[in-house]
Amino acid sequence: QVQLVESGGGLVQAGGSLRLSCAASGRTFSSYTMGWFRQAPGKEREFVSSITWNGSTRYADSVKGRFTISRDNAKNTVYLQMNSLKPEDSAVYYCAVRRLGVSLYDYWGQGTQVTVSS
Repeated sequence: QVQLVESGGGLVQAGGSLRLSCAASGRTFSSYTMGWFRQAPGKEREFVSSITWNGSTRYADSVKGRFTISRDNAKNTVYLQMNSLKPEDSAVYYCAVRRLGVSLYDYWGQGTQVTVSS
């Protein structure tokens, strides 16, 4: 069982920045692939970014060059630094775990709201 707790969401003006954090339980955090997803009202949940156990990262095209994912294995925490925010980035952001040897993200946090005003 893995528990995830996101924090850092809030209201920010367009062009501003936020840093999301996701703290995970478990002694094997360093082996997890960690992902960030988001879901806006009336839309499907979409992939934002991921980072593997060895630091390999992926980004959705819509956030490349603006968002940066990182992890601190000593703190069992993954971060999402979001810069140059746009109103279309407004959504509930979720972090998720894909455990080693598992093909799906099978543990999810409760989400944190990000609202970008124009």
